[in-house]
Amino acid sequence: MTARAASRPLGTVTRGTTNPNRLRRMDRWIAATHGAELRRAVDPVAVDLGYGAAPWTAVELLHRLRTVAPRARVVGIEIEPARVAAALPYERAGLAFRHGGFEIPIPQRPLLVRAANVLRQYEEGEVAAVWRRLCARLAPADPVRGSRGGLLVEGTCDEIGRRHVWVALGPEGPRTVTFATRLGSLERPSDLAERLPKALIHRNVPGEPVHAFLRDFDRAWAAAAPYASYGARQRWIRAVRDLTADWPVADGPVRWRQGEVTVHWEALAPRS
Repeated sequence: MTARAASRPLGTVTRGTTNPNRLRRMDRWIAATHGAELRRAVDPVAVDLGYGAAPWTAVELLHRLRTVAPRARVVGIEIEPARVAAALPYERAGLAFRHGGFEIPIPQRPLLVRAANVLRQYEEGEVAAVWRRLCARLAPADPVRGSRGGLLVEGTCDEIGRRHVWVALGPEGPRTVTFATRLGSLERPSDLAERLPKALIHRNVPGEPVHAFLRDFDRAWAAAAPYASYGARQRWIRAVRDLTADWPVADGPVRWRQGEVTVHWEALAPRS
């Protein structure tokens, strides 16, 4: 292997589709659930991996993280050199852009890696290896300081961010799956199936846990129909509350009110 080949970024170029405010649901969840880790860190570095044809998502991530961790820094990483060149004029204190891929070419072990709509074009069989590589780059856990280490958030959303599903992983591997939606646009919870991340989207078939979860969610949503007169939020909260009888929901009403529900990964992981 030549030196040039050895230094080639890991990964393939994505379509680069991006829109302002597209990742707001994911960002708000990160700020709420991972903000304490970022505040405790001496140098809280976050990576926006595969930000796309325009740097909006990296700019917005910095703004949202700094509402909970004023010292946070963001590095946007793109495998397409032209996209990096186009983003450089947006650099400022706390925000930088680098050419690279899954190797994450920065000296620090980041406390956050956000990879939204990056693995959508990959094969399902490739996902586990990418997860392992990215998790190995995260800041390690530190039990003495009470730190669980860095966080990888990988998932998929629609073009304007109304529907989003992501997996959160720590240095040890997958932790949770979060479903997030604009409730006013939702007909039934299983509408979110089209935004399942690559590790789960082909598993939405009978016999797989994620299929059973969405089936039960639709049933709970139907049973909560009387609450619709109080608004879609109240109906969602009631449906999620009913889900907790059979599924290990990891969050509570504060997040449910945002149109979210988070479930432990082990309950939804593919059977094979």
